[in-house]
Amino acid sequence: MNIQLNTVILLIMFLGVTSVAYAEPKIGYVNFGKLMEKSQQGQAVRKALESEFSSRDKQLGASRDAILKLEEKLKNDGSIMSESNRVQLERDILSKKRDHNRLRDEYREDINIRRNEEIGALQKKVYEVIKKFSEQQNYDLVLTQAVLYASPKVDITDQILQKLNSGQ
Repeated sequence: MNIQLNTVILLIMFLGVTSVAYAEPKIGYVNFGKLMEKSQQGQAVRKALESEFSSRDKQLGASRDAILKLEEKLKNDGSIMSESNRVQLERDILSKKRDHNRLRDEYREDINIRRNEEIGALQKKVYEVIKKFSEQQNYDLVLTQAVLYASPKVDITDQILQKLNSGQ
């Protein structure tokens, strides 16, 4: 009988411990895209990249416009041009298109590299703010990616955005 009583007592203690262990965890979700878009730091990165690459963007626009003018000239005057002039104009258009496409591809590659550098540095800062906030608020789990749905009551994005913008 003593063994059975000890077993019952142990079972009750075990159930008491497991009920504490199964307390509902505190979960939060952060919409990382929203942080990158709405934070002061994210906006500063966007403006800096626009400023850095604006001259090349204008160059590409001018190149595209020049090609369009040449194509319009070929369309309008091609039938009245001499064969050699028309062929030369077609070659010029083709050459300018190749140059334009090469410059456009280089531009895209360069801007992607710079964007990734800047966003990488910003992500590090954002993760630090999220981690600090989560520890202070006693969160058990905070998700930032691969979430199909998050209830507004677990979405802590605006709180993180506020901390991020306040420089904390």
